[in-house]
Amino acid sequence: MTHVSARRGAVYVSVAATAWGTGGAAGSLLFETGGLGPVGVSLWRYLLGAAFLLLLAPRPASPRPLSWRVLPIGAGMAVYQTAYFAAIAHTGVAVATVVTMGATPVFAALGSRFLLRERLGALALGALAAALAGLVLLTAGTAREADASAAGIGYALASAAGYAGVTLLTRLFARRHQDDAAGTATGGFVVAAACLAPFATAGDVLPEVSVTSVALLLYLGAVPTALAYGLFFRALSALRATTVSIISLGETVGAALLGVLLFGERLTPLAWCGCAALLAAVAVLAARPEAG
Repeated sequence: MTHVSARRGAVYVSVAATAWGTGGAAGSLLFETGGLGPVGVSLWRYLLGAAFLLLLAPRPASPRPLSWRVLPIGAGMAVYQTAYFAAIAHTGVAVATVVTMGATPVFAALGSRFLLRERLGALALGALAAALAGLVLLTAGTAREADASAAGIGYALASAAGYAGVTLLTRLFARRHQDDAAGTATGGFVVAAACLAPFATAGDVLPEVSVTSVALLLYLGAVPTALAYGLFFRALSALRATTVSIISLGETVGAALLGVLLFGERLTPLAWCGCAALLAAVAVLAARPEAG
């Protein structure tokens, strides 16, 4: 696998976070237009993501067979993606994304310290503190305008735990092995889809076919899934898990803005201040990822 510099890894994560920020909105629209629930949307997302990567991603000259390492990664992806869409169904895009992404770097920082023995630098600690402060402001400004149910918050925390677990495992494997990022992402998608299939068949697994639902499914599989996760796995070969998690917080602002523009979710002045603080923290760390 080609070496990825810290600066390029930061760019990859930034692009992935931007793409992920649109995934929640696409999933929410599919609830309305496609007749799918959280499990069904996640299943189709992973199936289509795997198909896009198999068809379009460049393959190494001597590809390695997939190892057992894709099993825990795929299982974690199944947990956090389905829990995320369940949180959206209960609380809306803005609150679900804020809680999920806010808890993720905390879980990742703890895991990095105790499992990977990675210490955070002063810049990363400062960025994490500023980002969490921004998320607190953003949460306070959105929770007043949305029905932030206990179940929705619980699903969001479960999603954060799964997301942090996938990040930590991928970073651990990247340090010890030279896996192909696209192959790892594809294998993870297939495992995640296999985990979700038994649950999806108990509900509505086939979407209501329309131009809108098909377009949304194709977009969800191509951009926030195949493209974003391919870049995410490559970035973890160069950056610490916590650094990746903090830069990924840029997704929160994008999702919150889409919640405002597409679903009528309102942000208070306090929430807008939170967006600004969060973006500033992400920008600083993205500019100097090697200091994390």
